[in-house]
Amino acid sequence: MVITQTNPPNLPDATKTRFTPDEYRAIEETAEERHEYCNGEIIARPGGSEVHSAIACNLLIYLGFLLRDTDFRLYNSDLRVWIPEHRCGTYADLMVINGEPEFNGDRTDEILNPLLIVEVLSPSTEGYDRGEKFRKYRSLASFCEYLLVSQAEPYIEQYYNGDRPSSDRWQWQVCDRLDRAIVLHSLNIELPMSEVYRRISFQGPCFRV
Repeated sequence: MVITQTNPPNLPDATKTRFTPDEYRAIEETAEERHEYCNGEIIARPGGSEVHSAIACNLLIYLGFLLRDTDFRLYNSDLRVWIPEHRCGTYADLMVINGEPEFNGDRTDEILNPLLIVEVLSPSTEGYDRGEKFRKYRSLASFCEYLLVSQAEPYIEQYYNGDRPSSDRWQWQVCDRLDRAIVLHSLNIELPMSEVYRRISFQGPCFRV
């Protein structure tokens, strides 16, 4: 994947190519599109498709219902995940934390303790989500489960490490049938594929739920 650096609006110096975290946050508060921050660089975050949005909403609705009376908290992509080891601020499509949120200093828009992270894959972000972004997420001690959700077909990859943070050995599993469910180990619940892909149509073989 090629990550394109943009020239964000309202810069004091339009030729500047490296920024402090506080400069990035000031830009992000007024920018029309979202950006990630990575060790001084500001990187454009592509918008999602209708299918991408629908799948993310399906996940938010279903998981929100299941977790409503638990200690788990579910958040959409409005909040950034801050990754101190890499000096990186990024957005996840969905994340779940256990208990109270840990914020980055006095910020209320940057989370430090995601337990489960879900990314709905797009052609422009898939390589990043699988590779560099996953590597950065793994530096967070609380993070132990990762879902990569395809929007092109009923297909979800799951990574889980129940021995975090003492071990970096991750188990990998795939679910690719609408009549199956994924066990989310970190939350101790099942996620039916039919709920993830509810009312989603795919090209080619006819899938519809």
